[in-house]
Amino acid sequence: MGSNIVEKILKEHLVIGEMNRGSEIGIRIDQTLTQDSTGTMAYLQFEALGVDKVKTKKSVAYIDHNMLQTGPENADDHKYIQTVAKKHGIYFSKPGNGICHQVHLERVGVPGQTLVGSDSHTPTGGGIGMLAIGAGGLDVAVAMGGGEYYIKCPEVVKVNLTGRLNPWVTAKDIILELLRRLSVKGGVNKVFEYAGEGVKTLSVPERATITNMGAELGATTSIFPSDEVTRAFLKAQNREENFVELKADEDAEYDQIVEINLSELEPLVACPHSPDNVVKVSELKGVKVDQVTIGSCTNSSYVDMMKVAGILEGHTVHEDVSLVIGPGSKQVLNMIAENGALSKMIASGARIIESGCGPCIGMGQSPANNAVSLRTINRNFEGRCGTVSAGVYLVSPEIAAVSALKGYITDPREFGKGVEVKMPEKFLINDNLIAKPAENGEDVEVVRGPNIKPFPKAEELKDTVMGKVLIKVEDNITTDHIMPSNAKLLPFRSNIPYLSEYCLTPCNPEFPKRANENDGGFILGGENYGQGSSREHAALVPLYLGIKAVFAKSFARIHMANLINNGIMPLVFENSNDYDDIDEFDDIVINDAISSIETGKFVIENKTKEKSYSMKLEVSERQKDMIIKGGLINSIKNK
Repeated sequence: MGSNIVEKILKEHLVIGEMNRGSEIGIRIDQTLTQDSTGTMAYLQFEALGVDKVKTKKSVAYIDHNMLQTGPENADDHKYIQTVAKKHGIYFSKPGNGICHQVHLERVGVPGQTLVGSDSHTPTGGGIGMLAIGAGGLDVAVAMGGGEYYIKCPEVVKVNLTGRLNPWVTAKDIILELLRRLSVKGGVNKVFEYAGEGVKTLSVPERATITNMGAELGATTSIFPSDEVTRAFLKAQNREENFVELKADEDAEYDQIVEINLSELEPLVACPHSPDNVVKVSELKGVKVDQVTIGSCTNSSYVDMMKVAGILEGHTVHEDVSLVIGPGSKQVLNMIAENGALSKMIASGARIIESGCGPCIGMGQSPANNAVSLRTINRNFEGRCGTVSAGVYLVSPEIAAVSALKGYITDPREFGKGVEVKMPEKFLINDNLIAKPAENGEDVEVVRGPNIKPFPKAEELKDTVMGKVLIKVEDNITTDHIMPSNAKLLPFRSNIPYLSEYCLTPCNPEFPKRANENDGGFILGGENYGQGSSREHAALVPLYLGIKAVFAKSFARIHMANLINNGIMPLVFENSNDYDDIDEFDDIVINDAISSIETGKFVIENKTKEKSYSMKLEVSERQKDMIIKGGLINSIKNK
């Protein structure tokens, strides 16, 4: 039996464990990336490990999230990241160089290599044939130090693409179609491997759009073959020497096969407030639009920008619409400035913002109350844009641009002939905003601003754990709910005590007060608890507030790993109906916690209701040891 692409890369990088579906394996990591929202904490944790220099082939620290400098906090954190990177062998991508995933695809990524990043959209690298996985900052810190990265050996889903996209139908519509079919929970512990004749029709940026939003499926990652299209992209980036052909064996087997005929797809839209709430654009015709933003790590490539410029040329943005465009990298911005495309955007009435995450994470450009905002981003969770009452629709750049001109959601097929843009034979290469690490890191002084506070560490697990249920939340709670991320709070990503005042406040403004008054306690969640961003703060801040365990029907992959890394027990109901029986402020006791960790079987007692419930802890032996010892750092130090 032959191997698929995922199996080939995993086998080549396998360090610990065996390739049995569902079992834990440890793999060697070739590259890492961080961004400044999660990176400050990741480097504090890296320093705590006591490693002098990174052990990876290449590690890059990007500044792309905290770009608004309305006070010294962001600039202070950037200086800390720059100096700690210089000292420990890490490349530093300065503010303005671009969004981490776009730049990494352009200038750093290598087919067949492994990449972990402290950002949930790290799977973007799968568009170039990397096995690229989003993780918490602590996992990235360990990988930088030469440690293995652990995952469950995943199921591999073959997405067989046939046919060819029709005019005005895009790569965004391919991944939205998958989300429509499979939902935001459909990819948990799975890797999506794209295959079929349709693959050849998609450029690397188009492939990257698809792998980027594979994160919204809950997938471990997604990957495309590395073929002649990949070679041409790398050659245009003056990196052809990095090309490695990657393809599945003809007799490769898969755990699941999904068929998508590209010729049958129509332009699609994800409606508020979930990426899987997908309908045809034709079903939304006439919905008035207030704001349009084009950019983010999903759709900010050179080709995306050129298509938008082609649509806007000679037209004027509707008077009731604010159109904001953010090219994904300095390379993209420089090229469209030189060829005149940027001028066409400006002439139409578009507002140009710097190359960063910006509107996607609520870092500026929050829409008006009750506004309809069309965005080419990857997530539309309630309030993520910075305005709770706004409705965010996820669309392709083509739908976004046409709708900005019309003033209402418009099927782009009504606009006329589609805009065709060819991939350039040569990109503009200028890496002068990437600072190299020092040859002798011992001479570099790390600069720490006053906003940087020590991160909390868990204590060893006690055999009896007790407390109140401090909050009860519904299904699909995101890390944006657990630890909000917006222009007000992002500057304090390295200040856990400050952030603790806002933990879970979108669900209940009283949660921090309850946690403080009751010396911590428990969180009760529904299905897919902790979906969305990889931000480790969604575990670190509850740890600081004394959260001892989270009870849920199920967990999102990255958040569950982050809870374990920080010594918080993620317990899953044996009978999901027990969730309904538990209320806020119920007194809960877990007896024999340590022996329960060993067996993976728990009985939690509800003293208030005089009932007990069976729960399970679905973790590896390594993770059991981590929880008992109080998290990953404690476990490493004990060894």
